[in-house]
Parts: sequence; C-alpha cells; structure tokens
Amino acid sequence: MQLIDTHSHLYDEAFDADRHAALERAHDAGVHWLLLPAIDSESHDALFMLCRKAPNCCLPMMGLHPTSINDNPRWREELALVEKYLDNPPTGIRFCAVGEIGLDFYWSQESINEQTEAFVAQLRMAAKRDLPVAIHTRAAWEQMSSIIASEYRAAKQRGERLRGVFHAYSEDAATYRQLKELTEGNFYFGIGGVVTYKKSIVAEAVREMALEDLILETDCPYLTPVPHRGTRNESAYVSHTAQKVAELQGISVEQVADQTTRNAATLFGINSEISE
Repeated sequence: MQLIDTHSHLYDEAFDADRHAALERAHDAGVHWLLLPAIDSESHDALFMLCRKAPNCCLPMMGLHPTSINDNPRWREELALVEKYLDNPPTGIRFCAVGEIGLDFYWSQESINEQTEAFVAQLRMAAKRDLPVAIHTRAAWEQMSSIIASEYRAAKQRGERLRGVFHAYSEDAATYRQLKELTEGNFYFGIGGVVTYKKSIVAEAVREMALEDLILETDCPYLTPVPHRGTRNESAYVSHTAQKVAELQGISVEQVADQTTRNAATLFGINSEISE
C-alpha cells in the first residue's frame, strides 16, 4: 500500500529530536512522499534542508501563510520573496505547489485586507506558473469561496489554470458540492485527522464525496488522528486517515490508498510509480 502525505510540516522544530526516525516510520507505514508547505522566511532554511537531505521523498511548496501576515509590517517583503523563489528556486529545490496560502480570521480580523491581498496575489502567481495551490481556510470559508470563484474565472479568461487543494477540509457535503461546481472539479479536498474525530462534520461529508476528489494529509505536527489524538501528529499517521475514509465509504483501505495517491500524483506532478 502506497500513500502520500500531501501536507506535512516535518521540518517543524517539533521534530528536531527525531526527524529521521519519523521519516522512517512514515516509510514503514507506506507513506512514500511527503509534501511540505512553506510558512514564511523564518522556516525556509529548515524546509530546504530537509528536502535536500531527503530528495526522494520530500517535496517543498513555496508560499506565505495567512497568519504570518498578521501584525507583520514586512509581509509584502515576504510576499516578494515567495515570487522570487518561485522564479529562482534555491539549488536542489523544486517546488511542487504554491502553499500554504489562504485566509485565517480565527485569531484576528484586523488583517483581513492584507490577507486577502496576499491570497489573491499568490493565486495569480500559481496560475501564471501553472502550479497548484494548497489553500488554508479557517473561519473564512465564505470569503475564500468568493475569491476562488472570481479568480478561477479570471484565470480561465487569461488562458491559465487555477487548480489545487482545499487543505484540511472540514466543512459539510453541501460546501463540497459548491466548491466542486465553481472550480469545475479542478480542486481536490485534503482529508486529515479531523475525519477520525467523534461528531466530525467532515466525516459525514466524506460518505458523500467522490474518492476521485480526495487526497490525504496529516498537517503534522497538528490535527493528530484517532487513536493517537492528544499526542504529536506525524506523517506515518496518514494511514489512520486512509482507514477511516475506507470505513466511511465502505471500501477497502487499498482502494483509498491507490486512488488518493494517484490523485495527489496528478495534482502535484509526482511520478505515480513510487519506488519501494
């Protein structure tokens, strides 16, 4: 069984003590690729170092996280750095997506305009370069959906593609159908540990979602799935999410692994023939 963790922060300081061991545990669990979203310049060095050390299983993204814009007078410099890296990647680095970008109004609503400006700018960077996006959304689903609808149409009119994943999807089936329709099926839905929680809204949605629309993720070290909830998350645990999706859809975990791996490989330009 082969899996892809499409959203892992294995370069985070939470793994400083056992990063290599965590990578080995992921491989032992069948996770052959880890996709690593960027946050901001404070963690770029750690991101690049890990991808250089493990180029056959770790692929980086480049983007500016919405919460890194809050209370940051230098956020436009950070945004310019994202574009600079996309055009001139550091030695030994190939970016598979623009991410992690989006809107997050959970902690503060004082930077709505700044977050929106940065989000739109990065969507356009991605469409121009034909790269997928990894979209973070928290307490901002309505605003995010409106922006995606507008930018998707605009990109199409320019002869460009806007595509990607709604990372950490946690909404209901109705929102899934709405987002799928407005993006004409060109976006996937990232399913993570939340799907294993009791009374999870997204668990009910997954029962109705097409497997062809799903990719799997951990968002480690956050959002740890059952049975490890309450401890640090890691990429190996994406296997628990795969098992839960299989249970909800009434199919085998092998079917889930096969389809979601092919979905991720298609979206992020990964060779689907993952070597053992």
